[in-house]
Amino acid sequence: MTPLMIAGLSAVMLGTAFLSGIFGMAGGMILIGVLLAVMPLPAAMALHAVTQMASNAWRAVLWHRHISWRPVGYFLVGNLAALGLWSVFQWVPEKPVALVMLGLTPFMFRALPASIKPNPHRPAHGAAMGGVCMSLMLICGVSGPLLDTFFLNGGMERRQIVATKAVCQVAGHLSKLLYFGALVAGGGALDPVMMALAVAASMAGTTLARRILEAMTDHQFRTWADRVISAVALYYLGQGAWLLL
Repeated sequence: MTPLMIAGLSAVMLGTAFLSGIFGMAGGMILIGVLLAVMPLPAAMALHAVTQMASNAWRAVLWHRHISWRPVGYFLVGNLAALGLWSVFQWVPEKPVALVMLGLTPFMFRALPASIKPNPHRPAHGAAMGGVCMSLMLICGVSGPLLDTFFLNGGMERRQIVATKAVCQVAGHLSKLLYFGALVAGGGALDPVMMALAVAASMAGTTLARRILEAMTDHQFRTWADRVISAVALYYLGQGAWLLL
């Protein structure tokens, strides 16, 4: 990886971590699209996992008092079950498939009637969402938009959503790193300098976003989160469909 590419990716990671630091989402969607454009899929997935683990772990530290731990526990049960199942098959999707799935996931959840949308405070719902999100992690690299919509249905305020989702995302991206870094890519595929810069950029972007999240109201948070997710999802859906055609 050239110095220019390393510098460019570091800037993208800083910006996407800043965006995710505000909304708890969207930054990862943008970043995985950039990485898929310049790297092989397994390496892109693994580097994305390192970046998102750092960003979400630091976000969880900054907002630790707002974490709802029971939904996290429910989520982890399904997460681990799905990882075990996918580890048997070790399937790596093609880039167009990953991009289409990336674009479809936010709209799939929104299409569900309000009466049957999963609730993060129910054990079975949380475990099922953990399994679905882990599967999406391994198919398209992210599950944040779906997971965020899931938590928006649980009556949490914005800081609880961001903090609780951050813990779930750390576990999900760690599982993805194990899958693509060890099970698929065979390990050793990532540049250690790039990984170190990814961690630093992610933590810096997350820290810069804290004041903006504090200043927002819950209504502003939900309104802008929906807009950002829809815009990014439509872009990747179109890009993936174009490659398939």
